[in-house]
Amino acid sequence: MLYIGLIREGKVPADNRVALTPAQCKWIHKNRADIRIIVQTSPNRCFSDAEYQRAGIEVKEDLSECNFLFGIKEVPVNMLMADKTYLFFSHTKKLQPYNKKMLRAIVQKNITLIDYECLEHSDGTRIIGFGFFAGVVGAHNGMMAFGKRTGNFELQRVNSSKNLQYLIHTYFGLHLPAIKIAVTGSGRVAHGILEIMNLMGIHEVEPEDYISRNFEYPVYVHLKGSNLYRHRETGKYSRMDFHQNPRQYSCLFSNYLPFTDIIMNGVYWDADIPRLFEIDDMKSPSFKVQTIADITDDAHGSIPANLGDATIEDPVYGVDKNSFEKTAPYLKSSVDIMAVGNLPNELPKDASRYFGEQLIKYIMLPLIEGNSEIIDKATIVKNGKITKPYDYMSDFAYND
Repeated sequence: MLYIGLIREGKVPADNRVALTPAQCKWIHKNRADIRIIVQTSPNRCFSDAEYQRAGIEVKEDLSECNFLFGIKEVPVNMLMADKTYLFFSHTKKLQPYNKKMLRAIVQKNITLIDYECLEHSDGTRIIGFGFFAGVVGAHNGMMAFGKRTGNFELQRVNSSKNLQYLIHTYFGLHLPAIKIAVTGSGRVAHGILEIMNLMGIHEVEPEDYISRNFEYPVYVHLKGSNLYRHRETGKYSRMDFHQNPRQYSCLFSNYLPFTDIIMNGVYWDADIPRLFEIDDMKSPSFKVQTIADITDDAHGSIPANLGDATIEDPVYGVDKNSFEKTAPYLKSSVDIMAVGNLPNELPKDASRYFGEQLIKYIMLPLIEGNSEIIDKATIVKNGKITKPYDYMSDFAYND
């Protein structure tokens, strides 16, 4: 018998999402007699202990008998169990300094770490994640912030006790002014943003029309890699070459700044990729942007005005356009920034159902049967050793 444990989230503030819902656990038990799921008791999940118990799932504190342990966010060092295989979002592959102690503890405790973020199809597409719901909530919050800033319309807060269907109903009768919105990215986050753009009745226009035309109704432009980046020498864009040599590319987003009221940012970013704009651009009279929803949320990253995370409870802050210091939101001299690292927690049940479906479809069988290239490529640490694809992390994991 193979035992899978759903661990209690220990990161503060506690995440309310789950890797598998009660219904999904029940389905696994019905279809796989060789698998048993045990749920660690928790007061914070969007699905209660009682809901798992009603689905016939054992709920208890001790998960020591489990072979695999599924979580969502980083596991605190004091909660890590030695000699186990963990699956969660570790946020370590970019050598994030705030998770160095956790990674070292994983090594020291002879743990195997499989990172959800690194689970990819053969073409490099992420297999599972919460990006779509981050895009949905982030786009809603960005529009809500712009409405508060201008007073032109009002949106309700997303409430974690509600669902996506309820959120959609709140858009009935919504009248938006003639604004221009730049949506960046091509992955799950961008797809979530586009869902909200379309549900709100905002029209998509081509990049050239976005720049050259005025509209009597709200519009958005969807800017993917080929619209955003050009090779410094050839003037062309190749997706494969860009991801291999991002330093050789420049960003074209400044062309859109004079025409944009709201930025909905869904691009992947790391330190070698050009930013969408530079912080000094905010001083320019042509910088028309009033609200930025930085949904991919890299502090000082693709959006240099991202000065760090806000919270679900208070998701928007201002950044002064001249001093670049954090201010209260909705000031005339500031740009409003919506930057929250756990946006899907505002629609936790919808997000968890989607995540669990992908986990069951694409990951469960390879994980159980072993000898899977998908699993191997996502294994950052195996039995306390950094694996070959992540050799660059060795110094980070082994040394102070």
